[in-house]
Amino acid sequence: RMETDCNPTELPNNAGFEEDSDYRDFEGADVKDMRLEAEAVVNDVLFAVSNMFVSKTLPCAEDVAYINVETRERNRYCLELTEAGLRVVAYDFDQTDDRLQTPYHETVYSLLDSLSPAYREVFGNALLQRLEALKKDSQS
Repeated sequence: RMETDCNPTELPNNAGFEEDSDYRDFEGADVKDMRLEAEAVVNDVLFAVSNMFVSKTLPCAEDVAYINVETRERNRYCLELTEAGLRVVAYDFDQTDDRLQTPYHETVYSLLDSLSPAYREVFGNALLQRLEALKKDSQS
């Protein structure tokens, strides 16, 4: 598998195919840039954890990115993000432990829900506040 330095702007647009090639529309059709996906994951739930950021140390590729997260309980994890979902790969930042056989979670919400009661509380409260605001808006 090809690893990149995670800077998609440096990749050539045609990836070696001729401009009039039949493959032109196929290139990149189904491939997600996992680093961009990881940044979106972080932005979604950063408010409910102590710290969370995409790893700059571990290699990022088209099909994998790593996210460091520190829960409000001060537990640190390194998460692997792939098409299969998210899973814990180490109990510290910027680490992977091949011996760890942790389950994949479809969403960052379910993963953090299983790791951090404080996350669950903060996220639940934010959801309630949003619902209350919607209720007020609909009544006015």
